[in-house]
Amino acid sequence: MENIQNKVVVITGASSGIGEAAAKLLAQKGAKVVLAARREDRLFAIVNDIKQSGGEAVSFRADVVSSEDMENLVAFTLSHYGRIDVWVNNAGVMPSSRLSELRVAEWDQMIDVNIKGVLYGIAAVLPIMREQQAGHIISLSSTSGYQVSPTSAVYAATKFAVRAISEGLRLEESASSRIRSTVIAPGLTKTELFDTITSPEVQMIANQISEMGISPTSIARAIAFAINEPDDTLISEIMVRPTAL
Repeated sequence: MENIQNKVVVITGASSGIGEAAAKLLAQKGAKVVLAARREDRLFAIVNDIKQSGGEAVSFRADVVSSEDMENLVAFTLSHYGRIDVWVNNAGVMPSSRLSELRVAEWDQMIDVNIKGVLYGIAAVLPIMREQQAGHIISLSSTSGYQVSPTSAVYAATKFAVRAISEGLRLEESASSRIRSTVIAPGLTKTELFDTITSPEVQMIANQISEMGISPTSIARAIAFAINEPDDTLISEIMVRPTAL
C-alpha cells in the first residue's frame, strides 16, 4: 500500500474499536498516526503497541464535542509533522431507544458526538487541507445511515447527516481543492458502541446479535483501501457488513 506510506493520519475515537484497529493497521502500512480520544491511558497503551511493532504514532487527548479541542488537535499534529494528509472522523455513540422513551439527553449526546463532532473536525482541518491543496477526510457513517429501524430513529438521523455532510464536502472541495471525502458505513461491528445503550429493549436486542458482528479490523481495511487509492481516485462510499445479516 504505497500511497499510505508516510501519510499523516489523524483518527478521532482512537482509544478502542474501529479507531484503534485503523490506527494499528495504518501504522503497519507506514502511516504516521495521530490518535485522539478522551481516554489518555488507552491512547498511551495503543501508541506503545504501535511503536513496539515498528510503527510511528503519537496521541492527543481530545473530545470531539469541543471545537477548541479539535483546533488544538490540528495544531498539535502540525507541530509534530507539519501537515495533515488524512482526517478520520471516527468517534461516535449509539444509545439507541424508541422515541417514546423520551431519552432526550441521549438524543443530545448523539447529535453532539455524531454530527457536531464530525463538523468540528472538518472545521478544524479543512483550512489546512485547502492551503495544502490536498487532503482526505473520511467519516464513519453506518448501515443505519441508509435504513431506519425501530429504536434507531435518532441514531440513524445522525448517520444520515454524516452522509449528507460528507457528500456536500465532496461536491464543494474535490474539484477546487483536490480534497477527497469518503464515507465508510459499517454494519454490525464488535465495538464498545453497545456499551452506550441504556434502553432495556435495545440492550436485549444487542445481546442477541452482538456475536454476529464483524471485527473492527474489517472496517480498518476499508479505511486503508480508500486512503491507498491514487490521489486522482476518490472512493466516495464503502459499506461493510456481516455476511449473515
